[in-house]
Amino acid sequence: MSLDIESIRADFPILSRKVAGGKDLVYLDNAATTQKPQVVIDAMTRYYEQSNANVHRAVHTLAAEATEQYEAARDTLASWFGTTRDNLIFTSGTTEAINLVAWGWARSNLGAGDAVVITEMEHHADIVPWQLLAEEKGIEIRVVPIDTEQDTLDMEIFSASLSGAKLVCVVHTSNVLGVANPVADIISQSHEAGAKVLIDAAQAAPHERIDFEGMGADFVAISGHKMCGPTGIGCLLATTGCIEEMEPFM
Repeated sequence: MSLDIESIRADFPILSRKVAGGKDLVYLDNAATTQKPQVVIDAMTRYYEQSNANVHRAVHTLAAEATEQYEAARDTLASWFGTTRDNLIFTSGTTEAINLVAWGWARSNLGAGDAVVITEMEHHADIVPWQLLAEEKGIEIRVVPIDTEQDTLDMEIFSASLSGAKLVCVVHTSNVLGVANPVADIISQSHEAGAKVLIDAAQAAPHERIDFEGMGADFVAISGHKMCGPTGIGCLLATTGCIEEMEPFM
């Protein structure tokens, strides 16, 4: 069965506009952000026209409706991502989700000399928090290089980097190379070495089903705007044990 490209394009109003002197818009920058289909635009408009209110802050009709919709969205996303509502934390996107792990969990659970393993494939959002934490807490950052012959992570160096590591932070799918890393093997090796695992799934979630409990990671960070959703939404999936170890961040 072939894709009906014109039907798909028709779902996205922005693709009807002309650019560069009257040419059809062909948008290929989805690794940065996705365009929004009409159904999302309609849902956002309907909310602001009919239900706009602070959630969990009042009992009047609008607030009750907004809260119900908010929590229904949590249930829907938790089911989609293979977890429960108690293990899904709403964030403004992947960057905040990663920072929530850094400042809400790692800051109070890691100390001087503890190692955090990252890779050369990481988005800067999964690099800078660890650099700042290294300055504050004296943690060690270990960087796994890319095997330039294969455009994949050097898994031999990864394995050798795990000794004494307390946290492993790995991008599931690179926004630059498009490489999908062997996350099952990475998680298995990391846990065997006694390290927690944070997976940046910003690029993976739009392209494959994320099953949090099946995956076995301790944290997974996801952005909505990469999945044809609104800007400024996302979530952190976290195990119950890790959530209980976290301190308030914001």
